[in-house]
Amino acid sequence: MTEIDPLYNEWLSYQPLPEEASNRLKQKFMLEFNYNSNHIEGNTLTYRQTELLLLFGKVAEAAEMKDLEDMKAHNVGLKMMIEEASNSERQLSENFIRQLHHTLLREDYKVYRESDTGAVTSYMVHAGQYKTRPNSVITATGERFEYASPEETPALMHDLIEWYKEEESKKELTPIQLATVFHYRYIRIHPFEDGNGRIARLLVNYILRRHNYPMIVVKTKNKQHYLNALNQCDVTVGMVPSVGAHAEIEQLSPFVSYMENCLISALNTCIKAAKGDSIEEDDDFDKELAILERQIKQKEDTKKQEASQYNVMKSPARVWDVLEYVYFPIAKKLSEVSLSMQRFFGYTQVSNILYASNLSKGIHLNQSMRGYQGDPRLTQSIIEATKMCFNNILQSPKNKIIGNTSMSQLFQIDFKDDRYLIQGKWPYAYGSYPSSEQMDNIVRHYKETLINTIKGKIDSAS
Repeated sequence: MTEIDPLYNEWLSYQPLPEEASNRLKQKFMLEFNYNSNHIEGNTLTYRQTELLLLFGKVAEAAEMKDLEDMKAHNVGLKMMIEEASNSERQLSENFIRQLHHTLLREDYKVYRESDTGAVTSYMVHAGQYKTRPNSVITATGERFEYASPEETPALMHDLIEWYKEEESKKELTPIQLATVFHYRYIRIHPFEDGNGRIARLLVNYILRRHNYPMIVVKTKNKQHYLNALNQCDVTVGMVPSVGAHAEIEQLSPFVSYMENCLISALNTCIKAAKGDSIEEDDDFDKELAILERQIKQKEDTKKQEASQYNVMKSPARVWDVLEYVYFPIAKKLSEVSLSMQRFFGYTQVSNILYASNLSKGIHLNQSMRGYQGDPRLTQSIIEATKMCFNNILQSPKNKIIGNTSMSQLFQIDFKDDRYLIQGKWPYAYGSYPSSEQMDNIVRHYKETLINTIKGKIDSAS
């Protein structure tokens, strides 16, 4: 305690903080707390992804949807906690804790478990409701550590809230001691099926915020120290859940020391910000390196996925399958569009031209040429095919309003060694094809381009 008091007094001497320093601290805590508290529970978002999500509402790299939604919900819970703690007229209640839990989990969901025998069981996690089944954890020594039973939980949570109100009014414990004992007792109850760790760390900061102390972050890099401190207390307190739910501060020295060190770190950061100093931490560099490592891994995984996806190489049969199942069906519809345009243009022409590396110029193809094996020149061109192009030329407008407009529309498929590309941007593996809807969209876009061009001419002439 000797180190906390002078730091806290120094922190108070800088109040109120300049707006710039206050904003720096708020943003840093928001990112640090959300990232670390969720990462401890297995969330896979990097610090950079957390930053992009919470500051800008999106992430640049691929991420699990559940991790994204969990992080956003946790940030809402953080704001909800700060608002509640800032209202001095409201006291902590079980109802608020259940509301906070519902905010974090959002909705009920089912969890599936496979036993050692292979049998699959399931249970429902209830958002905002106390647990309906026993919960436990396997310790490092392989023992099962039981939390309070579902039947005990309501009474123990009632006792916890009443104890907190009483201790808060007595003012014998410092805010960090009060928050630490509350955290330990809460964890020994483990009142919900999921989310207990995140709720416990939110409520620690509820207590600190309520007593005008800086909020703290339990760092994911110190997760093992955090868990070890709790485990040491378990040894002292004993295994009985109801006894753990009434533990006294004298039994919790390792955890009190750990949490006080977290508060000292938070106070030092706040004082630096108040002085206008940098609040970048030593591990910020490590975070950036971890982000780079993750980005490299994602790129490697993408390349591996692409390599496994595009594992069929180009062959004459594969090229002709693309022509038969993709190119010619689209080209046929585009040709029908061209015929419809004869009401506006006196000259229309369509062409289907295959280009190949062995040809000085393309050769015209049509859909009836499936028997390409009988023509050595065509067979070789199919082998060396680089692209197939549909071109529609519209000339000689029939109406002066359209003017001297000449239009040319192109549809193209490119053939690579291990994939083909539609319109130069949609890759497909050989043996896979776009859906009918996707092909219809190409035709639809083609029609819209023609109509918009003519509309533009009409509008400019009026």
